[in-house]
Amino acid sequence: MTPESVLAIGKEALEITLMLTAVLLLPGLAVGLLVAVFQAATQINEVTLSFIPKLIITFVTIMLAGPWMLNLMVEYTRRLIEDIPAMLG
Repeated sequence: MTPESVLAIGKEALEITLMLTAVLLLPGLAVGLLVAVFQAATQINEVTLSFIPKLIITFVTIMLAGPWMLNLMVEYTRRLIEDIPAMLG
């Protein structure tokens, strides 16, 4: 196993991690921003007002993007396992 192949595997793992986390974090960030603007406009400073919408949008995002996320992880793992003989020999 060469250092280049180790770096390529690590790079691909980081790319997949970034894609998976971005899918979950970006909708929560957008909803948090909208709630913060609403709180600033109405001067309502309630912690649960920002927590509950972010929690709901995260669950909805997992329900909608979950199969794609799972498929992405399974395909990456499958490719890694299938490449073991080529890496060793």
